[in-house]
Amino acid sequence: MESSQKFSNSKEVIAFLAETFPNCFTLEGEAKPLKIGIFQDLAERLAEEERVSKTLLRSSLRHYTNSWRYLYSIKKGNFRVDLDGNQDAAIEEEHEEHAKKQLDESKAKAAEKRKQAVQANRKKDGRSSAANSGEKAGKSPAGRYNNGTKSKNSRPIKTPPAKLSDADLTVGTSVTVKLGKAPMHAVITEVAKDGVHVQLDTGMVVKVNPQTLRLARSKR
Repeated sequence: MESSQKFSNSKEVIAFLAETFPNCFTLEGEAKPLKIGIFQDLAERLAEEERVSKTLLRSSLRHYTNSWRYLYSIKKGNFRVDLDGNQDAAIEEEHEEHAKKQLDESKAKAAEKRKQAVQANRKKDGRSSAANSGEKAGKSPAGRYNNGTKSKNSRPIKTPPAKLSDADLTVGTSVTVKLGKAPMHAVITEVAKDGVHVQLDTGMVVKVNPQTLRLARSKR
């Protein structure tokens, strides 16, 4: 990236911070608790960096410290670090309690988003099933009983999870993403040009191709 090209989103800024201060910021794995007041340290160290504004730097830092991965690191007994990875103050009990509260609230919001997405998909599936039933009833009596036996055509058809539309690609949308043998629930945390960031129920944030995402739906 050319020095004259400004960063446009938090993802780019966090990647830049992880590259510039690798002993402080990380993109994956266990995060390190940051020194209190580290924004001012960043502002001073990056005073000559034209690619990132203070406004974007502040919002990116907030995005980083609100992630589940970071909140998991705020435990009493752990130590905060400065930009160079040097040990700073120890985590106090009240800081751990505050982080736990934030984490619980974030998980509750994600669960509610997922619940709303499931309910929306149920309504879509219901409308689709009703439309299909109407079409079959209008064409032939195939759905009726024949010699005391139900027609094979009366078996419910499993509808595959719906792909995401452009309107669905927004922060907070509950989705499923396949990162192994089985799909995992996740919530979209950022939409960028080169991919979509989602946060799994485990707290891990990963970047994926939007084509691999599906709307979350209930188990049947």
